[in-house]
Amino acid sequence: MKVLVTGFTPFGGEKINPAWEAVKQLPHEIAGAEIATLEIPTVFIKSGRALESGIKELQPDIVICVGQAGGRSIITVEKVAINLAEARIKDNEGNQPTDRKIKEDGENAYFTSLPAKAMVMNIRRNGIPANISYTAGTFVCNDIMYTLLYLIDKKYPGIRGGFIHVPYVPEQTVEKPDGTPSMSLPMIRDGLTYAIEAAVLNEKDIAGVMGTIL
Repeated sequence: MKVLVTGFTPFGGEKINPAWEAVKQLPHEIAGAEIATLEIPTVFIKSGRALESGIKELQPDIVICVGQAGGRSIITVEKVAINLAEARIKDNEGNQPTDRKIKEDGENAYFTSLPAKAMVMNIRRNGIPANISYTAGTFVCNDIMYTLLYLIDKKYPGIRGGFIHVPYVPEQTVEKPDGTPSMSLPMIRDGLTYAIEAAVLNEKDIAGVMGTIL
């Protein structure tokens, strides 16, 4: 089995992106699966093209895209991506789409095909805070998750895929307001490792309550 894990380039004025910094530190093998990594641009449309190129080259069984969610305090496994590009800030090439569909022939939303609850539980069992998220936003993170699941639906039905958001690392918060949450890079890396382990070992998700009342 092969798992492709992607991480984004820095964006929004940041010097690093903890997603890619953690992804590139992942072990080469997790739960018997080969781990391949790929850095992709924080750019609408181009990120999806880079992802598909990686899929074509590497032929993975599982694809997990990882992105930064500054302001979140825990690792969050995303449940759903929506067919909407609505950018509060410009991407790394100055694109700022508003109220635009990602794919004209795509569904309004796609749910992850990864065992999200099993992944969260495995991260938690190893002492790292994690939860399911029910919004991947409307920036490039949602764009790449939606594009991945669209590609799985339309062209690569044998692949399972999804997305994970990670917090800032501490050095990113030095000039930010007091109380801005962060997580150490080793903890993020380990959390991703446990998430991947669960994705490899669980073809179907486990039962459990992880909803929200908000």
